[in-house]
Amino acid sequence: MSRIVAVAPALPEHSYPQSDITAELAELITHDATKRAVLARFHAASGIGTRHTVLPLEQYRDLHSFGDANDIWIREGTALATRAVAAALTTAGLQPEDVDYLFFTSVTGIAAPSIDARLVPALGLRGNVKRVPSFGLGCVAGAAGLARVHDYLLGHPDEIAVLVSVELCSLTLQRDDDSVANFVASGLFGDGAAAVVVAGTDRAVELALPGPDILGTRAALYPDSASVIGWDIGGTGFRIVLTAAVSETIDANIAGDVDGLLADHAVARADVGAWVAHPGGPRVLEAFERGLALTRGDLAASWKSLDAVGNLSSSSVLHVLADMLVQPAGTHGVLFALGPGVTSEYVLLKWAA
Repeated sequence: MSRIVAVAPALPEHSYPQSDITAELAELITHDATKRAVLARFHAASGIGTRHTVLPLEQYRDLHSFGDANDIWIREGTALATRAVAAALTTAGLQPEDVDYLFFTSVTGIAAPSIDARLVPALGLRGNVKRVPSFGLGCVAGAAGLARVHDYLLGHPDEIAVLVSVELCSLTLQRDDDSVANFVASGLFGDGAAAVVVAGTDRAVELALPGPDILGTRAALYPDSASVIGWDIGGTGFRIVLTAAVSETIDANIAGDVDGLLADHAVARADVGAWVAHPGGPRVLEAFERGLALTRGDLAASWKSLDAVGNLSSSSVLHVLADMLVQPAGTHGVLFALGPGVTSEYVLLKWAA
């Protein structure tokens, strides 16, 4: 096993009511008053009260090129990641030089060297820290990153790993794009980051810190679903691909995936006391509830996160995990998310005594 010993969410300082964001972005997305009204309806139905943005809202008017947006992603993403990792290490009672493995994920910008490399001097990590930057997993990467960190720690039980996610979704804004997908995305995604400190089983015993153990993981890539969700990447940067088939894919697959993971560890669905679900949007959460026969209360933390900060892509499920990190000893939990592919990832947790 491995143990999650600290989770630190991080958000940019700028926060706005959803209605203010709608009013500002509508002029940038379409000049048609009728389509602006449609955009406003999509935004109002998102289940979101507020979102954080990496720039002051009025500065998005001056953001014209992908290059400019990506430069901001590198600068501000590095700063936000530094803050998240430092906070997580402090909570765990660890120092930067204690980190042996660093898994970084983002799908809202690109850089070489990647942001994880920039964290080494910024935080004082060891020069021989093992780094894995990941791009393309999208919203599933919070769950997938935990799974891959766990895979590594199974072979290195005396080491410390850190997962860090940075998503600055506002920088992917597509001007003059009046597609339904852009209407939905411009009202759904927010900016944020998160860092998770995970200890191999031997190190977890040494640290004697509370937290959930990772018992096992499961991944699934669904056939003929590549066009359901993702990015089209071109001269204007990241243009959203988003279809109604997301909820249909969940309906068709989630129960079998979750029950398969639970059966591998002799756990029944009724034994799960903590459902840590990616808050992908109202339709996604409703599909999770429908597919797993859950109530709104079972996913209350995910609905609360959606309202407070929106969908933070890969960071979202980690923000929910932070809110649910304290559970009674012996509680089983399932952390899960889905993203481009369509792919899903599931992490089975059990809170240690």
